[in-house]
Amino acid sequence: MIESLETLVGLMRQGGAQRIYFKRLAPNDNSKNQVYLGGDFSALNIIPHGSIQTDGNRIAGSVRDRAKAHVAFFWVDETGTHIAPNAQLILYPKYPEVRMSGFLKGCSKPPKELMASRSPGRVLFLGITVDGKVLGHAASANSALASAVSRIQNLTPVGVFLELPDAAGFSSKERLLSALRIVHEKQWIRSQKLDRDGQPQPYDSRNGGGYTLEAELGIRPNGYADPDYLGWEIKQYSVGNFVRYKAKSAITLLTPEPTGGIYQEKGFDVFMSRYSYADRNGRQNRQNFGGRYACNGPLNANTGLRLALVGYDDANSKIKDIGGGIALLDAAEEVAAFWEFTGIIEHWNRKHAKAAYVPSMTKQPPLQYRFGAKVALCEGTDLGLFLKALATGQIYLDPALKRVSNADGTFENKKRNQFRISHGNLGNMYHATEIVELE
Repeated sequence: MIESLETLVGLMRQGGAQRIYFKRLAPNDNSKNQVYLGGDFSALNIIPHGSIQTDGNRIAGSVRDRAKAHVAFFWVDETGTHIAPNAQLILYPKYPEVRMSGFLKGCSKPPKELMASRSPGRVLFLGITVDGKVLGHAASANSALASAVSRIQNLTPVGVFLELPDAAGFSSKERLLSALRIVHEKQWIRSQKLDRDGQPQPYDSRNGGGYTLEAELGIRPNGYADPDYLGWEIKQYSVGNFVRYKAKSAITLLTPEPTGGIYQEKGFDVFMSRYSYADRNGRQNRQNFGGRYACNGPLNANTGLRLALVGYDDANSKIKDIGGGIALLDAAEEVAAFWEFTGIIEHWNRKHAKAAYVPSMTKQPPLQYRFGAKVALCEGTDLGLFLKALATGQIYLDPALKRVSNADGTFENKKRNQFRISHGNLGNMYHATEIVELE
């Protein structure tokens, strides 16, 4: 039996945990009733998971009312780690809420009695590793571990969890702010990007601000939809000066590819042949697809498409069908492009449940960036807030697609489907926004 918090934390750190949380379990938090993880989808940011799948066991024609996602879950005790191969998250969009189940089934050494119990005061610890594993440990109400966490003050709440500080007593937020303060104090920094070996290289393209900030924080560029730094997504945006901090352009929130519609089912070429238009600047052999698409707006004059939410209850701001999503529709209501809710959930909650928005200025030559002292720390979002902002037109689709035909009959395609929001509306996307001065 693990007798001290120091021992448990040490075992989890040894297993690769970068962040450690705990939750006091209610009587209904057990293997029969599942473990409640919150009245929204923000737990999906805290707990790494696989792809979200809609419930396949539904009656034909009925509305899908839940989805599931696998979790790479391991119970930790004094003898080692024990995989729980059937652990999963259950999403109930109508409430909404998230629960965890299957954490005992198939495991060789699970805390069966504790997790089957209805005793109040039990504590569930979760350690999150950099490679997406979840390390779990359960303690009884009268254990030394439960007593130890009760004595810790000023813990940071993260959804239904509390975060344990690191060995030096710092939370992930404090460690992030310390790192950003160092970057701010460097003032002008040469534009750079980390290579595959983690070494900084000069970078002279116009989108170097984000790469430069990531390089200073030691974040290697990747194509994964996971948070960048200790569970925080780092977002840089350009401003004209550090007096007003007014963003020069809208903030790009997501750039997901469509998962359905003509775009996916018949291909990009067919989509562009139907809906694109000739380049407005006279560039030959080039077709574009752009414009601003907000929900409930009219058909775009150039493309003949409009944006709509399918399977969503506008009046109650809730999902009616987890198999629904965001659609580009033509005049005949044919779906030109479609983004399923499940895919949007994965992108949004993994990337944005905790985000730091950092202003920057630029000058050249050579291309350099300076990062401002006023940082916005935004926490506690979920798909509900995203969809509400989309339904009211605060978030809009701003695609930048092109198709260039070459003399040899081949094509050069550019695909970038951007969901964007004005900087002034960012606060509506989170339950809590804090402006921190680094100076």
